[in-house]
Order: sequence, then C-alpha cells, then structure tokens
Amino acid sequence: MPNAYSLDFARLAAAYAEGTLTPATVVRDVYRAIEGDRANPMWIHVRPQAEVEAQARALEAQRAAGARLPLYGVPFAVKDNIDVAGCPTTAACPAFSYMPKVTAHAVLRLQEAGALLIGKTNLDQFATGLVGTRSPYGACFNSFDKTYIAGGSSSGSALAVATGAVSFALGTDTAGSGRVPAAYNNIVGLKPTRGRVSTHGVVPACRSLDCVSVFALTCEDAYAVFEVMRGFDPEDIFSRAAREMNDGAEDMSRFRCGVPGGAQLEFFGDAAAAKAFGHACEALSRAGADIVEVDFRPFAEAARLLYEGPWVAERFAVLKDFMREHAGDMHPVTREVIASASRWSAVDAFEAYYRLRELKRRCDLEWEKMDLLAVPSAGTIYTLEQIAAAPVERNTHLGYYTNFVNLMDLAALAVPGAFRADGLPAGITLIAPADRDRLLATLGERVHRASGVQLGATGFGLPALLDRAQRGKSGDVVLAVVGAHLAGLPLNHQLTARNARLLETTKTAAHYRLYALPGAEPQRPGLVRTENNNGAAIEVELWSVPLAAFGSFVAAVPPPLAIGTITLADGREVKGFICETCAVAAAQDISAWGGWRAYLARPPHSES
Repeated sequence: MPNAYSLDFARLAAAYAEGTLTPATVVRDVYRAIEGDRANPMWIHVRPQAEVEAQARALEAQRAAGARLPLYGVPFAVKDNIDVAGCPTTAACPAFSYMPKVTAHAVLRLQEAGALLIGKTNLDQFATGLVGTRSPYGACFNSFDKTYIAGGSSSGSALAVATGAVSFALGTDTAGSGRVPAAYNNIVGLKPTRGRVSTHGVVPACRSLDCVSVFALTCEDAYAVFEVMRGFDPEDIFSRAAREMNDGAEDMSRFRCGVPGGAQLEFFGDAAAAKAFGHACEALSRAGADIVEVDFRPFAEAARLLYEGPWVAERFAVLKDFMREHAGDMHPVTREVIASASRWSAVDAFEAYYRLRELKRRCDLEWEKMDLLAVPSAGTIYTLEQIAAAPVERNTHLGYYTNFVNLMDLAALAVPGAFRADGLPAGITLIAPADRDRLLATLGERVHRASGVQLGATGFGLPALLDRAQRGKSGDVVLAVVGAHLAGLPLNHQLTARNARLLETTKTAAHYRLYALPGAEPQRPGLVRTENNNGAAIEVELWSVPLAAFGSFVAAVPPPLAIGTITLADGREVKGFICETCAVAAAQDISAWGGWRAYLARPPHSES
C-alpha cells in the first residue's frame, strides 16, 4: 500500500521545511508500505529498518549543523545488479551472489547527498530482458493490473517508485530496461547520456553500452538525481571526461519533435496502444511541439543489431566463466539468449559495427529535421501468460523503440502519457542527442503536465508549479534574472560558476517598468515596480542558485541594483533583480520591448 503522502521531492522537501515530517518518520512509513505490498516480488533485499532509521537521525543532526544535503532524507532503492557494501548482489541469480566490499560510485554519491537507501530490487536475471518475469525471486506484475507484466529488466525499481514505497530508484538501461517498466507503471524513466554516470560497481550486461538509469515520479526529480550522480570516474573505463553539459538553456517555447512516419509506427496489432500514442502526440503539441514525420527505418534497423547481431557476445564476455560451471543455475530464457553468442565471429562483429556507422550517418540526416524524437515507450503490453507462451519473440517486440538508443549514443526520457482505453498506462519516450539531458527533463516536464496523469499508482497528482518554482533544487534559492545575467549574456558566468541552473523563462506581473541604465559596463537594465501597478510584463529567467553560494552572489551586486522580491505573471513571488527608483530618472524606458533580450536585438536606429 502506498504512503499517505506523496514522496515526490517537492512535497517531501516542503514537509521537512515545515517540520510536519522528519527523515526518521518517513523511513518508518516506507517500511510500513513495503510490508503492506509483499505480494508483488519487487524486493530482493531490504536493509534492516533500525539501521536506516539511525542514518536518518544522523542526517537530521547534519542538517541542523548546517550541512548542505541536496537529497536530504529522500528514500531510494537500487536494482540488484548494483553494488552496495554490506548488501548481497545477486543479479537475480542466487548462484552468482556475492557480498561487495565497496559501494557503487553512483550510489555513494547519492548517499553523500543525503539520500537514504532502503534496499535492492528485483530484475530480469543479469539485466537480460524487458519483461520483469525472468527471476527466481518471482515474476513482477504491473502496478495497475496484476495479470500484466511490469516490464523489465529493472522491474522492481520501477514498481518501488510507482507504488509509493520510495521517492526514486536506480535501474540500468542497456536496451530499454530503464524506459519500458517506467512506461508500464506510469512513472518517469531517465536513461542519461552514456558515460556521464559511472557504471563502476554495476554488474555489466553489455559493458560498452550500459547506463545507470533513474526512476522517479517527476522529470525534475529524475534530473536532480542525475545531477548528483554524474561526473567523471577514473575507475570506469567508459566514463567520459568532464566537460560542460549542454543543458538546453536556449529558448524552447516551440520545438521540433520528430515522430516515425505513419507506416513505420509499429503497435503489433494493439489498437489501444496506437490510440494512446495519438493522445500523447496531442499532449506534445500542447507542450509546444511542432510535429514532423521522420524516416524511422535506420533507427529500427539499428535496434535489431543489438540482439540479432554480435553485441549479444558482449553479454557472454561478462558471464562466460560463470556459465561454464553454473549454466544450470540460470533462468532458461536468459541462458538461451546469452548462449546464442557462440553464433558470432570477430568478422561478424566488425561488419555489424560498420553497418551501425552507416545507419548512424543516415540518422544524422533525420536529426537535422528535429530537436527531439518522440516514440511510444513500447509498441504494446503483454499479460504474464502471453510472455510465458512466447518469451523471446514478445520480448523482442518491446525493444522496437528502445534498442537503438545506446548504440547510437543518444539520451532518452520515458514520460507518462495518456492511459490506454483499457486503463493501462502507455507513456511516450523523448530521445535527444548526447548531452541533451537537461533539455529532455525540461520538455518532458511540460509533456507530463500536458498529459494530466497522476504520479505512478499513488493517486497523487503532480506537485503544483508554484511549489516547484519556489523550491528550485532542494536547498536552493530561485532567482529572477532580467539583464546581463541572462543565459549567454556577459555576466551569466557569475551564476554558472556557482552551479546555478536555469529553471524556466517566464514574465513578471504587469506591474514593472524596465530601463536601460547609462554608464555601466557591460550595459544592464533596471527593473522598477510602478507605484500604481500600471506597468508591463517583462521577460525574466528563473535560476536555481545553491543556497551556500547565494550570499556571495548577492554581495557582488553593485548599486543601484539590488536583490528583492518580484511578482511573476502567474502570481508566484521569487527573489530577483530590482533597481533603486532614483537611478532611473535619466534612464531610457525600454518596457515596450518586453525584455532585455528583445531590446538588445532591436534593429539599428529604432526608437524605444
């Protein structure tokens, strides 16, 4: 049974700030929820409650002492192919089980940020499958209808979030394992850019393609977890050197969204899935998308290479020694899939690699037409009985829209969408080139809200925009920026150097005047509230600034500018740049331009 309150980050942070909840209280409620939902085998190992409660109380003491913990008191779970010191790692194969001495890099970062690990979750054995049924610990079932599959391989992690047991969970995603179960359980599934989160401490599936994925109730929550985990790890040979992420700060009020051409959409005879995708495309349009049809054939052909080509040999490379002695201890379908690696030669591997490069070149032409690609997260959904009758064939169907993503070095985000006519979740996946993770989260949030669905199977709706904009990232200050600190302008580095991040572009209430101040270098404006509230709506950017860095930022603001409180067009009140009224007596009123960017872009010699 789910908790009596939502565990999304916004509401949880608000409850902690108000004192209505403490991390120790949340831990007790989490364990109560787990005990009330034992019928669905989502957990393999749950840590002792007393141990986690003690950690929660220690966090409370750290917070009271002034520690900055961006994931303070947030309960989470990890898929049981990810190492946690002191907890067995099984990869859903008891004969393979071992006790790690070191915690996986990604998990350690989350714990250091204040997140509370509850336990390890069930999966398709050795992360091989998209169904969630290939486990000796039990076949997971859907959180909305127990006759249907939960999706895999990260089935337990998705269910722990969807049922309200934890705020977020880690999975892995090599071929869609972080997206299909998210879609089937009405939650968010983030498969980040490959190599941006360390896989050190993760039992490999295809080591060159593996990603640690995030399941969460909202897109912003998933991205907040990714922000904590990401970073170069010298212990991971596939970790990418740190460089500036492309966080999608550009204006995306409208964006080009590619969808497969009508004849290339595949729903495997499932009319309900086809109709649900049509509703999802309508939500995309409401969120600002200009829909364009693209040629999906090269993407689909690349997807087939993953299991119908020599990449399956990479799975065998990980398990070859284990399989020689313990093949009989493996799930029969998993064993069959991995054993098929013997069909492939080194020549086959090179030829498949060349073919992948050819397909990628063709896909690059399609990317020139779009900012994002939107596809169904899965073309259909099956019952447990249907999967048992044809486990390999129907599993393959579920990878039609997922298997190509890591092969082509793309980032992806599964977002809840309109439900099917039969009451099952459907969902949509947004796909973008590498290092567009922030853009996916920003646009995914819009699509999620446009769909109007609840959070997982919890019965709670999305947190109010007011809550999220006031909070920013947990422990941060939301700041309205109006002039030279805007993204891409000369003083923006003063924000980015403090690890601030862009939340959204919006407007003030129509109570302000904007002036071009003389004499400053670089040139900057002054925002002044009118005495009679007879002004204009001025464009601003909202930035989330770490609280620890906010004081030094404010101290550097020169007069006549200052940081005060600004009212936005939707009624929110946030901190922002204001100007002393006496400083604008001789300044040029540029309010008619609607914002500093528009003023800077005005034609030469135009009048203000």
